[in-house]
Amino acid sequence: MKKTNTINPKEYDDGMLPEYDFKGQEGARGKYYRGRQKGYIVRIRHEDGTVTVRHVGPAITLDPDVAAYFPDSESVNTVLRTLIALIPNKQIGEKKEKYKTVKRTARKKTVGK
Repeated sequence: MKKTNTINPKEYDDGMLPEYDFKGQEGARGKYYRGRQKGYIVRIRHEDGTVTVRHVGPAITLDPDVAAYFPDSESVNTVLRTLIALIPNKQIGEKKEKYKTVKRTARKKTVGK
C-alpha cells in the first residue's frame, strides 16, 4: 500500500524565493557533456585590457589501474611520445597497398582416356 502525501503542497516551503519560478521549464541533464568532449576555448580578460586565449582539449580519463602509474598529464605525454617514436614513420597521404586478387579459371576435368 502506498503512503499518502501528508504535506500539503501549498504549505510546503522549499526555501525558494518567489522570483525563482521554474514552472514549465525542464532541466537538461548533462548539457555541457558534448562541449567537453569536443574541447572549448577559455578567454581571460585582464584588468589592463589584454585577453589571454587558451584552448582546452577534450577530456580524456584514464582507468584507475592505468592512472596509478602516471602522477600527472606530463608523464602520460612523455610515454606516448616515446611510443610514437618507436612506430615506423608513415608518409602523409600514403595509401594502403591494395591486395590484388587473381581469379583463377576452373580447370577443366578431362575424362580418363
